[in-house]
Amino acid sequence: MRVSGRQGTEQERFQHLFDVISSERFLCKQGLGNELPFFICPFPPEKAVAMQRLQKQLITKLEQAGVRVLAINLYDLAIELLQARDIWQQTLDIEAQTSKEELLELLQGVLDPATHLVPTIADKMAQTEFDVLFIGGVGEVYPFLRSHTILNNLQRVAKEQPTVLFFPGDYIQDLESGASLELFGRLRDDKYYRAFNIFDREV
Repeated sequence: MRVSGRQGTEQERFQHLFDVISSERFLCKQGLGNELPFFICPFPPEKAVAMQRLQKQLITKLEQAGVRVLAINLYDLAIELLQARDIWQQTLDIEAQTSKEELLELLQGVLDPATHLVPTIADKMAQTEFDVLFIGGVGEVYPFLRSHTILNNLQRVAKEQPTVLFFPGDYIQDLESGASLELFGRLRDDKYYRAFNIFDREV
């Protein structure tokens, strides 16, 4: 069964995600044509709260079915990194009187995917036994972190288990213009093609 990530009901999306992710075909990375086991789970941005609830329910049901999930929220991870470097409180203190451009430059340096963020994700992966990696919090960390940059850097470390990125927007796959991640249904400039739309997957 296939279901539209935008048009399906919450229950239909939940059932499709559970059926696909718990399947042996998905967990064994079958039918990928030697591509990375990266999957985009697009959802309407206005359904973000409902999707957070769905993710928690999905993790619970998957683990009851014996599928171990490592769930990483990028917003929580960003705060963790800032706290580890003792600049979280400083960031809060200067936010009001700092321009958006300066704050963006500061945080992009501290949270750089190649040197800080993805190595931290890799550490969490190494410390945990899991079958599938969930990544959420994409909308909350924009514009400090961009989805395609994270995915490009994850390619180095997330090859063994499937990765599912929960994305508030659309994953546009077009034969002429290629594939891109359209954040919030508006910002279509994150080119990324090495992923599958999980709603196009069949069990």
